[in-house]
Amino acid sequence: MNTATLAAIAYGITSIAGGIFGYAQAKSRVSLILGSISGIFLIVAAWAQLQGLPIGSTIAQIITLLLVVVFTVRLIKTRKFMPAGLMLILGLITLVCLFL
Repeated sequence: MNTATLAAIAYGITSIAGGIFGYAQAKSRVSLILGSISGIFLIVAAWAQLQGLPIGSTIAQIITLLLVVVFTVRLIKTRKFMPAGLMLILGLITLVCLFL
Protein backbone atom coordinates (compact mmCIF):
# COMPACT_ATOMS: atom_id res chain seq x y z
CA MET A 1 0.00 0.00 0.00
CA ASN A 2 1.50 3.33 -1.04
CA THR A 3 1.28 6.78 0.51
CA ALA A 4 -1.40 8.01 -1.92
CA THR A 5 -3.71 5.15 -1.00
CA LEU A 6 -3.18 5.67 2.72
CA ALA A 7 -3.78 9.41 2.35
CA ALA A 8 -7.05 8.82 0.46
CA ILE A 9 -8.26 6.38 3.12
CA ALA A 10 -7.27 8.70 5.98
CA TYR A 11 -8.91 11.75 4.40
CA GLY A 12 -12.01 9.69 3.59
CA ILE A 13 -12.35 8.55 7.19
CA THR A 14 -11.73 12.10 8.41
CA SER A 15 -14.40 13.40 6.04
CA ILE A 16 -16.95 10.89 7.32
CA ALA A 17 -16.04 11.65 10.94
CA GLY A 18 -16.28 15.38 10.26
CA GLY A 19 -19.73 14.96 8.76
CA ILE A 20 -20.88 13.00 11.80
CA PHE A 21 -19.35 15.60 14.12
CA GLY A 22 -21.02 18.44 12.17
CA TYR A 23 -24.34 16.72 12.54
CA ALA A 24 -23.83 16.04 16.25
CA GLN A 25 -22.75 19.62 16.98
CA ALA A 26 -25.01 21.70 14.73
CA LYS A 27 -27.61 19.19 13.50
CA SER A 28 -26.28 19.86 9.99
CA ARG A 29 -27.69 17.20 7.71
CA VAL A 30 -25.71 18.70 4.84
CA SER A 31 -22.46 18.04 6.71
CA LEU A 32 -23.52 14.49 7.47
CA ILE A 33 -24.59 13.70 3.91
CA LEU A 34 -21.74 15.41 2.05
CA GLY A 35 -19.10 14.27 4.51
CA SER A 36 -20.29 10.70 4.19
CA ILE A 37 -20.55 10.80 0.40
CA SER A 38 -17.13 12.37 -0.11
CA GLY A 39 -15.57 10.03 2.45
CA ILE A 40 -17.08 6.96 0.82
CA PHE A 41 -15.89 8.11 -2.61
CA LEU A 42 -12.37 8.58 -1.26
CA ILE A 43 -12.34 5.13 0.33
CA VAL A 44 -13.71 3.54 -2.86
CA ALA A 45 -11.04 5.40 -4.85
CA ALA A 46 -8.37 4.04 -2.50
CA TRP A 47 -9.77 0.54 -2.97
CA ALA A 48 -9.56 1.03 -6.75
CA GLN A 49 -5.93 2.12 -6.36
CA LEU A 50 -5.24 -1.07 -4.43
CA GLN A 51 -6.76 -3.06 -7.29
CA GLY A 52 -4.37 -1.35 -9.70
CA LEU A 53 -7.03 0.75 -11.42
CA PRO A 54 -5.63 4.16 -12.42
CA ILE A 55 -9.11 5.73 -12.21
CA GLY A 56 -8.89 5.39 -8.41
CA SER A 57 -6.12 7.92 -8.20
CA THR A 58 -7.96 10.32 -10.50
CA ILE A 59 -11.18 10.08 -8.49
CA ALA A 60 -9.30 10.66 -5.22
CA GLN A 61 -7.54 13.69 -6.71
CA ILE A 62 -10.80 15.22 -7.97
CA ILE A 63 -12.73 14.65 -4.73
CA THR A 64 -9.86 15.99 -2.61
CA LEU A 65 -9.44 19.04 -4.85
CA LEU A 66 -13.17 19.78 -4.59
CA LEU A 67 -13.02 19.47 -0.81
CA VAL A 68 -10.00 21.79 -0.66
CA VAL A 69 -11.94 24.41 -2.65
CA VAL A 70 -15.03 24.02 -0.44
CA PHE A 71 -13.03 24.33 2.78
CA THR A 72 -11.01 27.27 1.46
CA VAL A 73 -14.23 29.16 0.72
CA ARG A 74 -15.68 28.17 4.09
CA LEU A 75 -12.52 29.27 5.94
CA ILE A 76 -12.53 32.64 4.18
CA LYS A 77 -16.24 33.06 4.92
CA THR A 78 -16.23 32.04 8.60
CA ARG A 79 -12.63 32.86 9.57
CA LYS A 80 -12.78 29.94 12.01
CA PHE A 81 -10.06 27.32 11.96
CA MET A 82 -12.35 24.49 13.04
CA PRO A 83 -13.41 22.61 11.04
CA ALA A 84 -12.63 24.34 7.74
CA GLY A 85 -8.98 25.16 8.43
CA LEU A 86 -8.16 21.69 9.68
CA MET A 87 -9.88 19.99 6.74
CA LEU A 88 -8.13 22.39 4.36
CA ILE A 89 -4.69 21.54 5.75
CA LEU A 90 -5.43 17.80 5.71
CA GLY A 91 -6.76 18.12 2.16
CA LEU A 92 -3.62 19.88 0.98
CA ILE A 93 -1.45 17.19 2.56
CA THR A 94 -3.59 14.54 0.87
CA LEU A 95 -3.25 16.31 -2.49
CA VAL A 96 0.52 16.36 -2.17
CA CYS A 97 0.51 12.62 -1.45
CA LEU A 98 -1.85 11.91 -4.34
CA PHE A 99 0.15 13.88 -6.88
CA LEU A 100 3.58 12.51 -5.91
